[in-house]
Amino acid sequence: MKVNSFSARCFVEKASLLVICFSFLCIANPAISLAETVYEIGYLDYKKDPRYKKKALYAKYLGKPLGRSNQGAKTALKEIKFHGKALGITFELNQKRFRKPAELAELMQEFADEKVDFVLVDLEADLLLEAANLAENHGITILNVSAADTRLRQQDCRKNVFHVIPSHNMLMDALSQHLASLKWRSVLALVGPSPGDKAVLETFRASAKRYGIKISKEREFVLGSDPRVREKNNTKLLTQGDYDVIFVADTDGEFARHLPYKTVKPTPVVGAEGLAPVAWHWAWDRYGAPQLEKRFEKQSKRPMGSNDWAAWLAVKMIAKGIQTTEKTERDVLVNFFTDPETVFDGFKGNRVNFRSWNHQLRQPILLVTHNWVIQRTPIEGFLHKTQNLDTLGIDAPESQCELN
Repeated sequence: MKVNSFSARCFVEKASLLVICFSFLCIANPAISLAETVYEIGYLDYKKDPRYKKKALYAKYLGKPLGRSNQGAKTALKEIKFHGKALGITFELNQKRFRKPAELAELMQEFADEKVDFVLVDLEADLLLEAANLAENHGITILNVSAADTRLRQQDCRKNVFHVIPSHNMLMDALSQHLASLKWRSVLALVGPSPGDKAVLETFRASAKRYGIKISKEREFVLGSDPRVREKNNTKLLTQGDYDVIFVADTDGEFARHLPYKTVKPTPVVGAEGLAPVAWHWAWDRYGAPQLEKRFEKQSKRPMGSNDWAAWLAVKMIAKGIQTTEKTERDVLVNFFTDPETVFDGFKGNRVNFRSWNHQLRQPILLVTHNWVIQRTPIEGFLHKTQNLDTLGIDAPESQCELN
């Protein structure tokens, strides 16, 4: 085919002019780039984590995880594409899972070599502390998405750890506020044999005292049907007495789920079963929550739990920090997290942000049954001199951790 030389020359000249103009725009505005930068967000968990055993997930214990929290992070990853678009940044999740605790050091070194500054950590308290200590040596910041232990916010707090998941103190304060508001002030407390059970009861004791709740009796339970310890495994013997409500501290959940409707008196059960305090529940139906739940369920084929919500929000916070500051440096983003003016939308009504003294995310707590949200706390009437959300959890004067 014959090509008109004049037309061809005009086409070449126009194409060259477009290239020159686009190049000029790229120089004048670095946000415009031919190649986008990949920003990796780390995610770390443990293959043998007992919280994710098949039996536990099948039982769907109230307040316990419904699956691995990386599903929450993946949901957020789809939502944050636009956050870095103007800066030429795409986000990816760098997931690592270890089989033995001895592998932790190697994986943290890999995160450092791969220039990962923030790692979402879905681990129990002891392993999280080990990961945090290793991360500090590499200049990595940890976002805790599942460990509620009080000591992580108190004597074992770390400057490079931010707690997105609420603490046991926050959960128990929320429950105590509800009991006080209903004037259910006399409690029978049942506690299991594990150190975790006893730690939860200790936290509930402190919350109950704060809100004028009296623990009339404390009794230990054991799982099973051994007749030699029937006073500890027979629910009718365990629940004798005069009280308004039964609180059960059972971090495993197996005993607690058998307790409702098997008590001596027709009494409400709260704590690990019956009515439980949580960060998130699939039945929460306000402030855009149903839309988030729908997106999560489409991604993971199951309802969203508290740890999923925490991982979702952790990813969203990193993306918001980059979008707001137009920087990706770790120190800049950490300063953004700790700035008292910074707030995030957790789809729970209140804007949430981090406490300066222990890096705990202040947030509303939901009180839920298996299929409904009964109450959102803090409850109206429970006031704080500066921030009502600080009626939930360790307040500054009580803190053994002073990161600010």
